Amino acid sequence: MHFPLPKPGKLFSSVPFPLLLPHGIHHPPDPIRIRREPERPVKPENLGLRVESDVGDPTVEKLPNQPLHHGLPQSEPLVGGVHHDVPDDGVEDPVAGGTCEGDGFSGLGVLDPEEGGCVVESLADLGRVAAREADADEDSVEVVEVEGGGGAVEDEAAREESFVWVCGWNLDFLRKMATTPSNLNRIGLAGLAVMGQNLALNIAEKGFPISVYNRTTSKVDETVERAKREGNLPLFGFHDPESFVNSIQKPRVIIMLVKAGAPVDQTIKTLSVYMEKGDCIIDGGNEWYENTERREKAMAEIGLLYLGMGVSGGEEGARNGPSLMPGGSFEAYKHIEDILVKVAAQVPDSGPCVTYIGKGGSGNFVKMVHNGIEYGDMQLIAEAYDVLKSVGKLSNDELQKVFSEWNKGELLSFLIEITADIFGVKDDKGDGYLVDKVLDKTGMKGTGKWTVQQAADLSIAAPTIASSLDARFLSGLKEERVEAAKVFNEGGFGDILTEQAVDKKKLIDDVRQALYASKICSYAQGMNLIRAKSIEKGWDLKLGELARIWKGGCIIRAVFLDRIKKAYDRNPELSNLLVDPEFAKEIVDRQSAWRRVVCLAINSGISTPGMSASLAYFDTYRRGRLPANLVQAQRDYFGAHTYERTDIPGSFHTEWFKIAKQLKI
Repeated sequence: MHFPLPKPGKLFSSVPFPLLLPHGIHHPPDPIRIRREPERPVKPENLGLRVESDVGDPTVEKLPNQPLHHGLPQSEPLVGGVHHDVPDDGVEDPVAGGTCEGDGFSGLGVLDPEEGGCVVESLADLGRVAAREADADEDSVEVVEVEGGGGAVEDEAAREESFVWVCGWNLDFLRKMATTPSNLNRIGLAGLAVMGQNLALNIAEKGFPISVYNRTTSKVDETVERAKREGNLPLFGFHDPESFVNSIQKPRVIIMLVKAGAPVDQTIKTLSVYMEKGDCIIDGGNEWYENTERREKAMAEIGLLYLGMGVSGGEEGARNGPSLMPGGSFEAYKHIEDILVKVAAQVPDSGPCVTYIGKGGSGNFVKMVHNGIEYGDMQLIAEAYDVLKSVGKLSNDELQKVFSEWNKGELLSFLIEITADIFGVKDDKGDGYLVDKVLDKTGMKGTGKWTVQQAADLSIAAPTIASSLDARFLSGLKEERVEAAKVFNEGGFGDILTEQAVDKKKLIDDVRQALYASKICSYAQGMNLIRAKSIEKGWDLKLGELARIWKGGCIIRAVFLDRIKKAYDRNPELSNLLVDPEFAKEIVDRQSAWRRVVCLAINSGISTPGMSASLAYFDTYRRGRLPANLVQAQRDYFGAHTYERTDIPGSFHTEWFKIAKQLKI
């Protein structure tokens, strides 16, 4: 017997399959079990070794320059020790018997000892090699015989167990095998709150083995248990960051879903120390886009790739198919594209709801504006509800029917659908409906505020989105509003200023039209903001493509987005959705009903800031002449800011004060 004894702990201690339990937690290895076919003579050039695995039949792929006589299959599964697509070289196969004739070759090739192979003369020798490699006592190695013969393919009992067939490979090859994609999980996800947990399960359900990690280990165990309950999904949990990172195939791809800000930086710090050049980190949270750009540069300095990816759809979307907005390193995107196109929501007529957004922080910026549009959408729906309930006196049953009917037409959307659902839920803790017991105080996480701030920075009018943010601010003043109501009630001002007799059917139709027209304005403002930022940053964003990926999975998904996509397809340089011929006609057709609703609300003392702001936006944008001439004259009067004229080019300044003084003499 002669073979170069390796250093302890090089092979089996690093091979993941003896260390991972099915859908379970990382544990120390159990005793190694070596099996052989009793019919096969144990010869140096003809040794079969199977190491048990608990994670399923592995796949060998992309292992170049391996010292095997017959080469190595690319992406072919090892089932019962069989692989296909080896060269049709007619080389004798002493392991399986017979000759290699194209595919159907059993075993993985034979390596001459002269080329660095391990030469052993007995199973005991083989056991000692395994023990040495695992840095274990020889007594911990159990050598067993397998019933049956004729090769592993015919050994059904053995085939049902997960194992790897090793045939005469040298130790360097085995060590490489220990860190190849064949034995490691395809992707990792860190952060197992609601979104992270559901996205991880979605990825696993689509057939991609995934490693998961969370600082609070109970979340890991909870996710692993869910994976078992929901179909024994290929999801593997880890309690420490090092084993988590090392369980992922190279180049590693890790998605983070943690709270924006400092927690993201801390998670990057924790994971990156175990990562290598070429690995990729993806932030799937609602992060400020400039933070993403800062991190991308910092990661590039240590050789890591970085993406900022917007994920929309909430808990249900993350689990069953979200809208995904990845931006940053295109190379990083290509590493994960195959996963994203399967995990994203699928819309029959337009494909998966994901696309590479663009460079830098574009993915996070687009998701931010998406959320701003969402703010506007939700506010407009709330105003429609308020008018119908407070002025039209519709009951919750009637409201459910109205919104359900609206969801069959031009307003068909996720938000209209869930609004109808909400009106039908009875209170399980008392009488009546639950919606009436919900405190009128809206929370927020910051993306709406960022959207309005960016609109101001870029001089983009976004009054519908801004009014929705103001409405949330005012809703937060619950205690102040209650006291104010008492003051004004004493002065004769109730919630409703005047009770007006209305035709319910007519009111419902008017509100539907007002809501639709206002929504067009909200989306127009959001798209204009994205375009302005794209120009400033050189991102070259495609607005029609953004509308496409928002058609499914995300919170603002709506049938009406297909028409927005077509508008930008017709004219990629469209200055505003309002001037697209189809949308222009729709707004004109609805503007009378829109005005009736706003006037009715004003006369009733019902605030409709979103609808009113949208109508004002439309009326301002459609007019060729505004009173801004007076404002500019005022600025020139008190600040000498100059002005332009309608009839003569150039900048002018007038001594308004002196002229006015002379006129008063």
